[in-house]
Amino acid sequence: MNPPLELTGLTKVFETPTGPFVAVKDVSATVMPGEFVCILGHSGCGKSTVLSIIAGLEVATLGGVVIDGREVQGPGAERAVVFQAPCLLPWLTARENVTLAMRRGSRRRAWPESADRYLELAGVADAGDQLPATLSLGTQQCVSLARALSLEPRFLLLDEPFAQLDSLTRFELQDTLLRVWEETKLVVVMVTHDVDEALYLADRLILMTDGPEATVGDVMTTPFPRPRTRADVLDHPEYYAARKHVIDFLEFNAHQSRSSPIDGVLHDRVATMAGR
Repeated sequence: MNPPLELTGLTKVFETPTGPFVAVKDVSATVMPGEFVCILGHSGCGKSTVLSIIAGLEVATLGGVVIDGREVQGPGAERAVVFQAPCLLPWLTARENVTLAMRRGSRRRAWPESADRYLELAGVADAGDQLPATLSLGTQQCVSLARALSLEPRFLLLDEPFAQLDSLTRFELQDTLLRVWEETKLVVVMVTHDVDEALYLADRLILMTDGPEATVGDVMTTPFPRPRTRADVLDHPEYYAARKHVIDFLEFNAHQSRSSPIDGVLHDRVATMAGR
């Protein structure tokens, strides 16, 4: 089975006042159909940069993103993104926010009814007539999820969507996301720095080394069968070993030397950027 999503040698160099900065270097990975993958690492390790390149919001300096054998050239309707902040239009109701996304996506259907269906899927069916300012942050994020789902994407890209929430709300929304994924079987790529969140949600964890020049340091398959509940994961005999493996990586293996020179094409690209 061919992977629908491939990352091939992703490298991203940013121009800064002090010169070119290599955020991520030679990031390669594959994601299989219906798979839930978490990209995990310390803050500043380039997780969100990788996700932005997958979404087509950033352009890789070297390497690329391949979907069904074709290199991604920019954003596409097959990829929906949910960001850390809900980013809802404040003058529109929850239903209207979802409906607007469907119209922008040229969906030809009975928009209000369909919007309600996606709000129900995200667990916030009773929020349809309310403005974002009247909703809790967790409910707003569920509306953002409904908006993303309304585009009927093949890939759902999540950039730390629960980072701003309190622990209880975060747990509730993790359960909501897992239920949505089990029902839709979308390919999900989620950025997080929360070890327990990644272990609970994901099929595989892509562990990133620290930046600069962050790269894939390890790929770990979670040992927990599906369908799963939080209690199932916590009670699994391999849970603490899996958690220790990730934490050991983050504490001891994420730091790597940056003393080696940049070679080849990347060296030429960085030199070109420095000369601008």
